[in-house]
Amino acid sequence: MLIDHWPFIGLQLTTDRLELRVPSDEELAEVAMVAAEGVHEPDERPYLTPWTDLPPPERIVHVMKQHWSRRGDWSAHAWALELAVFHEHRPIGMVALRGRDFAILREVKTESWLGRKHHGNGLGTEARTALLHLAFDGLGAGAALSDVFQDNPASQGVSRKLGYQHDGISQDVLDGRAVTSDRLRLTRETWDERTHLTVMMTGLSPCLPLFGVIPSRPA
Repeated sequence: MLIDHWPFIGLQLTTDRLELRVPSDEELAEVAMVAAEGVHEPDERPYLTPWTDLPPPERIVHVMKQHWSRRGDWSAHAWALELAVFHEHRPIGMVALRGRDFAILREVKTESWLGRKHHGNGLGTEARTALLHLAFDGLGAGAALSDVFQDNPASQGVSRKLGYQHDGISQDVLDGRAVTSDRLRLTRETWDERTHLTVMMTGLSPCLPLFGVIPSRPA
C-alpha cells in the first residue's frame, strides 16, 4: 500500500475548526483553485516569489507543481512538508513546514496562505498553531523561524500573537526595488510557556525517520 512507502498520507493534525493533511491529487486541484481565486488583496505583494501575480490558470499549475516537486525532492537532510488546510471539509489553503539538516539544527521554517475570503477570522493563526504543534511537540524542534515583509501587518500579527521575537532583518530585491523582511524566531522555551489551542496529531510515528528524527517514544 502507498502509506507503507509514503507514510505522510496518514499524518493528520486536527483543531476545533480545521484539519491539516496531505491532499490527494484531486484535493490538490481544489486547493489550487482556491489560490486562483486570490490569497491577498490586489494591491499587496506579500511574497518574494511573485507566484500570486500569475494569471489564475497558471497559478493553479504553480501550486500543483510546487507540491509535487517538494514531495519528489524530499530527503532527511532537506524537506518541505505541505499540508492542505480544510475547514468544514472544504480546502481553504496550504501550510508548509521546512527543515534543513533538522537532526542537527533542530530548526524549522513555516509558510502559509489561505484563500482571501477566509481571512480575518483567526483561521490563519489556528493553522499556524497546528503546524507549530507538529514542529515542537511532534518533532522536538528547538526553534521555528519566519521571514515576513515589514509591510505585511497580517502575517506580522499572527507571528507576534504566537510569541515570535525579532531576530534581525534581511533585504532582497522585488520588482527592481529593495524590500526589507523581519526575521522572526519562536523558541521552544517560549512555545512551552504559552497556552495553545488543542491539536490532535495522528500518524506521525512512521514519518519520523523521513524527517531525520530517531523515534524515542510513540507519537
